[in-house]
Amino acid sequence: MSTEEVDYVSGRTRMFGIVGDPITQVRSPELVSAEFRRRGRDAIMVPLHVLPGDFDAVVPALKALPNLGGLVFTIPYKVRACAFADELSAQARVVGAINVLGRDADGRWRGDILDGLGCVEGFRRRGLSFAGQRVCLIGAGGAGSAVGIAVAAEGPRAIRLYDVDTAKAEALAAKMRTTAPQAAVAVGPPTVEGIDILMNASPVGMLDDPRMPIAADAFPPALIVFDAIVKPERTSLLALAEKSGCRIVTGREMMRGQIAKMVDFFGYPESPS
Repeated sequence: MSTEEVDYVSGRTRMFGIVGDPITQVRSPELVSAEFRRRGRDAIMVPLHVLPGDFDAVVPALKALPNLGGLVFTIPYKVRACAFADELSAQARVVGAINVLGRDADGRWRGDILDGLGCVEGFRRRGLSFAGQRVCLIGAGGAGSAVGIAVAAEGPRAIRLYDVDTAKAEALAAKMRTTAPQAAVAVGPPTVEGIDILMNASPVGMLDDPRMPIAADAFPPALIVFDAIVKPERTSLLALAEKSGCRIVTGREMMRGQIAKMVDFFGYPESPS
């Protein structure tokens, strides 16, 4: 191969995009593209910075591209993206948000939400379970809703929810009570008192934001702390958790849990060995 060309993209390459605002924090382009290549597929994912005022015009235009196989949605578009799906999965209907939109062979667009499944898988790979645990979840947006519904299905003893938008938190709490009738689900300010697992699914701490989603100078060392933010990988929340001697689960670990499911969803299943 000539030094004037690369071997991972050509005119035959199937294109996928991740849509968000901001977009510099995302890791899907490199992780999903690597999984496409590992599976021997001629496909690539690229970041697409779409401003809120342009979203409703840009997404239909992207869907019209014949070589576009699908889209991933990140902050702040997971709820708005539902309008562009011809069909929603059962979980997406419960959550009211999607993070993947894929084109079927018949040209119909299917939407699904994989955030929560990726989070549970990230915990499972660490040997950690939600069964019987007391959970505090911060954030009830698209990602928080998906994580909350998936966690509720794992049999926790209690779940405490917080969002700056109390109506969002109350709406998610109602859905989680249906999913996990055995769990005590409450809405209130975030706390680590009487909590086994602290989870941040809000954007607080993303990129150069040094803030914490919960006010604290230290955490109990028995606490497990999760942050859905991918960049930076060590947020202020996780840095304090490590300093306090807590076990942590990172957003990158959740992302790894999603990648295989995402590529499967886009129609590129793992080849049998």
